Amino acid sequence: MSTVIETQTTPVADPTPVAETTPAAPERTATRKSVLMCRPEHFTVVYQINPWMDPAKPTDTALAVSQWQALHDTYVGLGFDVHLIDPVEGLPDMVYAANGGTVIDGIAYGARFTHEQRQPEGPAYMDWFRANGYDVREPVEVNEGEGDFLLVGDVILAGTGFRSDAASHSELARIMGREVVTLTLVNPSFYHLDTAIAVLDARPGQEHLAYLPSAFDEASLDVLRERFPDAILVSEEDAAVLGLNSFSDGRNVVIAARAAGFERQLREAGYHPIGLDLSELLLGGGGVKCCTLELRR
Repeated sequence: MSTVIETQTTPVADPTPVAETTPAAPERTATRKSVLMCRPEHFTVVYQINPWMDPAKPTDTALAVSQWQALHDTYVGLGFDVHLIDPVEGLPDMVYAANGGTVIDGIAYGARFTHEQRQPEGPAYMDWFRANGYDVREPVEVNEGEGDFLLVGDVILAGTGFRSDAASHSELARIMGREVVTLTLVNPSFYHLDTAIAVLDARPGQEHLAYLPSAFDEASLDVLRERFPDAILVSEEDAAVLGLNSFSDGRNVVIAARAAGFERQLREAGYHPIGLDLSELLLGGGGVKCCTLELRR
C-alpha cells in the first residue's frame, strides 16, 4: 500500500512589472470665440505704471506688431471671430484690449482707468462698443475691464488691490445681474487678475482654471480653493513670463511660449497649448490675454 503525500507550493510572483495606470485626461471641447484686438502701431514704453515697464529700455514697434500679428493669425486659424479697433496715436497701451471694458450678454461695461496716461482709452473703447451695437454702460467706479474681471461659469471673478477699485465690483454686479466674487491681489508684478488667473473652461458646470497662489491674500486663496479644487497651480517661474496671461477656447490655450511647465500641465489636463512669443509686448506688462477682449452677445 502506497501513501501519497500532498505538498503545497507557494505561487511564484510574476516577474513582469505591472504598469501603473494614470487617469485619462478629460476630453476638452472648443467653443468658438469672438474677440476684440488693437494693432500696436503706436506701441512704445515712455512711462512706467507697472513693474514690467522701463522707459530706459528700447522698444521695437515693428517687432511688437509682428508678434501681435502672430497672435491675431492664431485666433483666425482657430476659427475665432476677430474684430479690430483702430489704434489711437499717443495711446501706446491701447494694444492691451482686455482693459478696454467687460462685455457679457451684449452689455459693455466701460473702463475707467487708474492712471491718467491710459484714461483716454476708456472713451475710445466705449465709442467702438456703441458703434457695434452693444448696450454701453459708462462706469462710475475705477475699473480696468477684463484685466480684473473674469467670467467663469455664471460667476464673475473680480480683482482688486492695484488697479480696479473694489467699489466697481458692486457696480458690475448690478449692471450684469451676476454674482461677483472679490479677489485681492498682493504682488505688484501681478497687478491685474488676468496675470494671475487663466480661465481654461468658462462653461457653466465645466469651470476650470489655473492660478498663481502667491499672487493672492489668504482670504482670496480660501475662496479659490473652495470653488476650484481641481485648479492647476502654476509655478512662479511660469507666472513670471506672464504664462497665466493666456486665452482659452475650452480646448486650445494660447500661452507664452516660455511657460514650459504650464504647457506641460495643460497637456496633462487634456488641453492643446499653443505657445507664442509676445516678449516685446511684455515690456509694457502685457501678454496674450491682455491683447484679447472677449465679446459675449
